[in-house]
Amino acid sequence: MKDTLLYLFDYKTLNKDDAKLILRNIAGGKYNDPEIAAFISVYLMRSITVEELSGFRDALLELCLPVDLSEFNTIDVCGTGGDEKNTFNISTLTAFVVAGAGEKVAKHGNYGVSSACGSSNLLEYYGYKFSSDREKLRREMDRYNICFLHAPLFNPAMKNVAPVRRSLRIKTFFNMLGPMVNPSFPQNQLVGVYSLDVARLYNYIYQESGKQYCIVHSVDGYDEISLTGDFRALTLRTERSVSPSDLGLTLVVPDDIYGGTTVEEAASIFKRILEGEGTGAQNDVVIANTAFALYCMDESQGIEKSLERAEHSLKSGSAMKAFKDLVEHQ
Repeated sequence: MKDTLLYLFDYKTLNKDDAKLILRNIAGGKYNDPEIAAFISVYLMRSITVEELSGFRDALLELCLPVDLSEFNTIDVCGTGGDEKNTFNISTLTAFVVAGAGEKVAKHGNYGVSSACGSSNLLEYYGYKFSSDREKLRREMDRYNICFLHAPLFNPAMKNVAPVRRSLRIKTFFNMLGPMVNPSFPQNQLVGVYSLDVARLYNYIYQESGKQYCIVHSVDGYDEISLTGDFRALTLRTERSVSPSDLGLTLVVPDDIYGGTTVEEAASIFKRILEGEGTGAQNDVVIANTAFALYCMDESQGIEKSLERAEHSLKSGSAMKAFKDLVEHQ
């Protein structure tokens, strides 16, 4: 690692194969915590390259424990995190609203690192039992349209990084990797990223993936469609700027989408929205993100129809039913 660090500190970058090897070595426990922290710090001072990110991703995908859900047409809905905006759990809510709309969701998630409450914290709070049992996950997908893939169960290679990430409590390039390493290899993905540079990195890599995808980034720094201003949406064929008014929705302010400072507070906000007691701003943000997930799966239906499906799922109680079914039938 010493030679690698000296090489990187000299403003040089890794090729794909070297990046892959280093991450495999990290996963194999070949470096100590200070060495890992020093390596991570390189990417806090400069941007990661496509070659480096691709190499890191490939290493994790090769080391993950895959789960075969290919009989379903699935989508993952997640963000990189790391935007330091402290919003409520928008992507987790979106996952259940997509499921309530009748689509199959393979939600990949983890405990919060740079936020108070990640998707795993939330589901665990409500009693969901994490599992890598393929039959359990397949049964949940078949019956409830959604299953949850708790990242540490499928990416044991990450255990050597977890203590360092918890100590740093800031976004690192591992935030970028999370959405890329869903062990079920979903055919579709809505992913939110915290910067336009990262959005374009993702777009370059995802163009080679064979997925249907939509990458979203709010221009004021959110890793989701926040409706606090315009956002960018990138797909295989298009990149465009969208404003809330384009969707027939109202501009919101950051306080409208505040997520709380504890798991308990975040869980309360989450459940109120699913129960139909969310504010207009909260509902609109979830509906907007859900609409783009649905649109990602079938662009032929258009955004307007996708918005209608999203609103119906949330306000009819279908999303809440998907959530209750998942957590109550273990």
